[in-house]
Amino acid sequence: MTPSPTGLTLAALCVAAIAVPAAAFGQASSTDSGQAYPAKTVRIIIPYPPGGGNDIIGRAIADELTRRLGQQFIVDNRPGASTIIGAEAVARAAPDGYTLFVASQTTFAIVPNLRTKIPYDPARDFEPVSLLATQPYTLVVHPSLPVTTVKQLIALAKSRPGKIEYASPSIGTGGHLSAELFKVMTGTDLLHIPYKGAGPAVADLLGGHVSVMFATASSVHPQVVNGKLRALGTTSARRTAALPKVPTIAESGVPGFETTQWIAMHGPRATPREVVERLNAAITASMKSPEFRERMNSQGYDAEASTPQQLAARIKSELARFGKLIRDIGLKDQ
Repeated sequence: MTPSPTGLTLAALCVAAIAVPAAAFGQASSTDSGQAYPAKTVRIIIPYPPGGGNDIIGRAIADELTRRLGQQFIVDNRPGASTIIGAEAVARAAPDGYTLFVASQTTFAIVPNLRTKIPYDPARDFEPVSLLATQPYTLVVHPSLPVTTVKQLIALAKSRPGKIEYASPSIGTGGHLSAELFKVMTGTDLLHIPYKGAGPAVADLLGGHVSVMFATASSVHPQVVNGKLRALGTTSARRTAALPKVPTIAESGVPGFETTQWIAMHGPRATPREVVERLNAAITASMKSPEFRERMNSQGYDAEASTPQQLAARIKSELARFGKLIRDIGLKDQ
């Protein structure tokens, strides 16, 4: 029996009535999975206490993302165990874009080469989003040390092997490894005096108890400006906007010398691509803002974005480079 036109119309309407909710559900799911991100507050874990470089950068970018993406981005400080506590919390978080991580090469390139057992893999457990900022270390000396250039320091150190003391925030930090690389590349012998943090190290340098330090620009910028410390060179490949008159160590007689503190944003591995792309676009836009760049420069940092692929390549390169240096100087797991 052939169905009547009315029967056909009724059947079509029934099919349409069933299909509409399914289509609507599919559209809503697609929006929830990426297009509407962020739909709620986003937490940015920082593996340091408040006040340090990672915290400064993390709070600055949280403000920018809040303004640009229309939801609150809040900072959650998780310090301890050489950044391992914060890193593990992110590695185990749901990969939905609502837990992010702002950390430096300490987490991704130094700790994995120093510790034989850590609860995360720097290459496999995180989704790179973007580089955020770079900052060279600054080779500074107490004014009582009779040198004004890198070449003069090298000559003096060679005339006094093992006698000139340098401070670092602790064993295995970027400042410590920068000094050790300097020793290797210049054939000098400086005596390492480790401290429990950059604050005490800088305080003793200001007091003349030690003579030399590779310090982050942000930690010594005011003292360099007011003449309490003398800056001989910076460790980046090019001069930093924070100290434009200070030459690089590479241009001061140690070609190829480079160590730079970098800070970047990651999510847990498998964070959706569309979430990563939206965050990356917002970060890239922030880096083009003169106000944001000035905010970074005032803290001794150069604002710098990257693609996720560039960040992944940087981590791979830094893992290998710091691994070789740590093996060469015989640094053991602490």
